[in-house]
Amino acid sequence: MTFAQFEEYSLWLGIGGLILFMLFIVWDLAKKSRAGRFGTLILFLALGLGLLGFIIKTVLVEVMGIG
Repeated sequence: MTFAQFEEYSLWLGIGGLILFMLFIVWDLAKKSRAGRFGTLILFLALGLGLLGFIIKTVLVEVMGIG
């Protein structure tokens, strides 16, 4: 394994871990604020839009070959 491959795998693993941690934080926020089902859904939708935008941007860059 080259150093570049190690960096790429580490980057994807680190970003994946941060995404999972962010989802846990939103779930914990909904639980502690007793938001209920609808409130939890709104929290995940509102706070998850930034995450979704990041994922869409990454996919578009790869598909278009810009990066």
